[in-house]
Amino acid sequence: MAKSNFSGHPSLLGFDRIDRLLERTEKTASDGYPPYNIEQTSQNSIRISIAVAGFGEDDISVEIEDQQLTLSGKQPPSDRKRVFLHRGIAARQFQRSFILADGMEVRQAVLANGLLHVDLERLPAERRVMQVKITRG
Repeated sequence: MAKSNFSGHPSLLGFDRIDRLLERTEKTASDGYPPYNIEQTSQNSIRISIAVAGFGEDDISVEIEDQQLTLSGKQPPSDRKRVFLHRGIAARQFQRSFILADGMEVRQAVLANGLLHVDLERLPAERRVMQVKITRG
């Protein structure tokens, strides 16, 4: 499969950032843990729901850096010695990353019933029209 390259097209000026975002997205691909849903809640809103059973508020981090939303969880080590006859509930750390488009903002993050819900909203883009003055060289 050929790799897309937006910065090589002569009519697309300044889109090299999209190439970098695509490269970054490929690097953030991870396994299927923990499972998550992405749903559209309105025309300009999205909700990411991620299954975080066993994690408390202090064990989960929601961070945004350079248009990348990162959801991560780390459980503190248990000080009790436990003997499991069957262990079906995963207790491992996780990290999920999502690249946000310009204008996407995180509105809230809510932990309820073993799910972390992160609500995002796309702000309306301002339409700008500008006349450029031509000067003599």
